Amino acid sequence: MSVISYRQALHDTLRSELVRDENVFLIGEEIGRFEGSYKITAGLLTEFGPRRVRDTPIAEEGFTGAAIGAAMLGLRPVVEIMTINFSLLALDQIVNNAAKIYGMFGGQSRVPLVIRTPGGGGQQLGATHSQNIELYYAFVLGMKVVAPSSPADAKALMLAAIRDDDPVLVLENLALYNSTGEVPDDLEPAEIGRAAVTRVGADITVVAYSRMAAVALEVAEHLAGEGIDVEVVDLRSLRPLDRDTIVTSVRKTNCAVVLEDDWLTYGIGAEVAATISDGAFDWLDAPVRRVAMAEVPMPYAKSLEAAALPSPNDAITAIHQTLTAAARRH
Repeated sequence: MSVISYRQALHDTLRSELVRDENVFLIGEEIGRFEGSYKITAGLLTEFGPRRVRDTPIAEEGFTGAAIGAAMLGLRPVVEIMTINFSLLALDQIVNNAAKIYGMFGGQSRVPLVIRTPGGGGQQLGATHSQNIELYYAFVLGMKVVAPSSPADAKALMLAAIRDDDPVLVLENLALYNSTGEVPDDLEPAEIGRAAVTRVGADITVVAYSRMAAVALEVAEHLAGEGIDVEVVDLRSLRPLDRDTIVTSVRKTNCAVVLEDDWLTYGIGAEVAATISDGAFDWLDAPVRRVAMAEVPMPYAKSLEAAALPSPNDAITAIHQTLTAAARRH
């Protein structure tokens, strides 16, 4: 067991998979000589050489397409797109090729491709570099989308993604890179499509993913001091979505709040809320509340950016409101 950062967990996992399987290679902008914009690939070019760690031009559509072709021929490319915002430049390759080839070819060709990319605000990077647009990809049949919230999950989900025979988007969050946590040395690959109950509770279910799953745990610990017992469900996987774990938790607690870093309208939280309505409506003591960011392009000014992002206080308020509404019903 080691206590390491989210950043280090990703680095170590990429390295171990390069060692384990000679078909794994990394490809992306500035991942070699510059060692990655966020230093996830530090030292890997020196250790494995340019055949396994491939620097590319600033051409997301081009190198993503090249990686798809390599995957169809039996390699296991791991694409780094500098931020999820830049994945829009490769949208056609991801949506119309990576996600569709297996079905369009009748299963004759697989695409064991990983796209890892960070998103999220809070870094003063402006509206076009601070988005959470994972919803675009979670919507697409043929893609798998995972969102680790801790160093241990970063390792377990990255292992699973690299070893999967289908295209997987690994959603990282810039605000999590320096977070630390315990990571077992013998950690096995996660099961993609399986959520985790990261804190067991009896009073209310909080469903979240990525950064907000970490915030949910902080909020739960704070509210424990008030005598409120919060159960936290970390989605971990956005497609496939583990509806059973969500519904089972809400049927137990009878209340739910959903947290997400994305905009409220049409967000992942809307799908989670619909899932709760479909599977646990008769168990609810209060309407499902959702906490999300303000529906504005992300401001640059630090104070405005902080105001736009969902905060622990926003989550605490929503939980209090939900429990108050449930108490009135009784």
